[in-house]
Amino acid sequence: MTRTFFKVVSSALLLLALAYSINVLIPSDYGPTKLPKTKHTGHWDLPTGSKIAYTLVTASGLRKPHPIIFLQGGPGGYITDRTIKSLSPLSEEGYDIYFYDQIGSGQSDRLEDITEYSADRHQRDLKEIIRLIGAEKVILIGQSWGAILATLLMSDHPELVQTAIFTGPGPIQPMRQGMPKVSAPDSLNLQDAVYSNTEANEKWRTARIDLVAFWAKSFGAKLASDEEMDGFQTLLDGELNKATVCDSSKALKAERGGGFYAQVMTVRSLRGIDDPRPKLKGLTIPILVMKGQCDNQPWGAAKEYLELFPNHQLKIIPGAGHSISVEQPEVYLETIRDFLKQTQPAKIL
Repeated sequence: MTRTFFKVVSSALLLLALAYSINVLIPSDYGPTKLPKTKHTGHWDLPTGSKIAYTLVTASGLRKPHPIIFLQGGPGGYITDRTIKSLSPLSEEGYDIYFYDQIGSGQSDRLEDITEYSADRHQRDLKEIIRLIGAEKVILIGQSWGAILATLLMSDHPELVQTAIFTGPGPIQPMRQGMPKVSAPDSLNLQDAVYSNTEANEKWRTARIDLVAFWAKSFGAKLASDEEMDGFQTLLDGELNKATVCDSSKALKAERGGGFYAQVMTVRSLRGIDDPRPKLKGLTIPILVMKGQCDNQPWGAAKEYLELFPNHQLKIIPGAGHSISVEQPEVYLETIRDFLKQTQPAKIL
């Protein structure tokens, strides 16, 4: 009786171990593998070794001296036609506008050595892009992580930035302890997001995803292909999009293009960067901070930008979440346009 019992238990445990191994080790299929191709896409081969896909919307009429570079959120975010369309009208004001997929995302190359995905690499890529387009200075529009990337460039190369616009800015890194608990003034009438990034991540969390992420962060190696993991990132992005709006029914459907390894490894690298705050504090570069009324980023993140940059404006956008352009596209565009009219030199090329 005892021997039979142990045989049954051993067999059951073996089957459970086998089922777990299959679940963890066998690649998953997350749908279509083809990337959507944005219009007018070209490529830059940067001295950093990055091959970067970009789209240029050229200025109409008399060209302003400082082009706009849009920095997408993420890390591992990508440029969509909707993103390009939302800001393209600024070209009618005389601005060349550059949109690019950061290394490891969209139509830009994936790196075999994933330890190269870092905040420093992204900053060096951006610096080389500014040099490549021949701009003395640029206007940066940074969404979420894009705002963090902008601050890293500005801390080391403030001479390259004419103006910066931060939309739904993420916390300046390394993140300060206690920042998420900073309360916003009641007068701003901020509201909590209806859905959180944590809920989105937990919904699609699996043992295989945990193992692949752990392997990447611990050993700097891919346990699964870029194709598989970028497919998962698309699935996750669709869920995360629900956390970026006030009304989750208006959340965007994710397109394939997110870079899983770029996201995981860049976030990992942020823990080891030098604090940019001492270099940023007191910079007189004109800054606009735009924050949706129900942005899922803590108020303390936006507050720190206001404290560091004395020449700032703050605009709270009612009826919008983290991705302001989704629910309030007209207000998003007009707020940026008005700020540029106030802060940019009248000189034209």
